[in-house]
This record gives sequence, structure tokens and C-alpha cells, in this order.
Amino acid sequence: MRDCIFCKIVNKQIPSKIIYEDEIAVAFEDVNPQAPVHALIIPKKHIPTLADFSEEDYGIIPHIFKIANRIAKEKGIAERGYRIVNNCNAESGQTVFHIHFHLLGGRQMHWPPG
Repeated sequence: MRDCIFCKIVNKQIPSKIIYEDEIAVAFEDVNPQAPVHALIIPKKHIPTLADFSEEDYGIIPHIFKIANRIAKEKGIAERGYRIVNNCNAESGQTVFHIHFHLLGGRQMHWPPG
């Protein structure tokens, strides 16, 4: 998508602090962190929301969780705990319509989240 900020990050048109990248996904530090560790993990393929997944896309989710686990270990939060969040559509709080997963950790998380 031409106007998608996350597609621009994937295509290296916008700088970001990338902490992981492979042929399927990219992870980078959130510019407005809500925890000491706050990374965004996105597929390179533009998929607006979780509701827009096709049958061929569902393999992306376990891959993203594998990346999240790896980053949590690298950042030293795997043992203490971390949260993975996906917002689907506007009412849930999604503001960038390129599916993304927030990896949050490094502080006590509360429930309900908001």
C-alpha cells in the first residue's frame, strides 16, 4: 500500500530501529513506547486487519509469535513476563491499518488493559 506507514518501513522508505527482519516479517521499536520494551512485529505483506486474513495468511501468526518469543528472550523479559497485543479495527484502538502485534514488557502489566 502506497500510503501505509508500515509498508514504508518494510520498504526502507521511513527509518526505524529494526530489531528483527526476515523474508516474512519485520520487528521494530515503537516510537511511542508504552513499556520499557515495546516492539511492533508486522508481516511484510500488507494485510489491513486480522479480520482480513485469508487462508494462506494464517501461517504468519505462529511465525510472529516465534519472533516475539525470540525478542522477549533477547530483551531479557521472557522469564518475567510479557504481553502480545493485536488491535483489530478502530473500536479496538487500531490506528495503523497494517496488521501488527505489540510486544510489551519490562514492567508490571495490569488487567483489564483499557
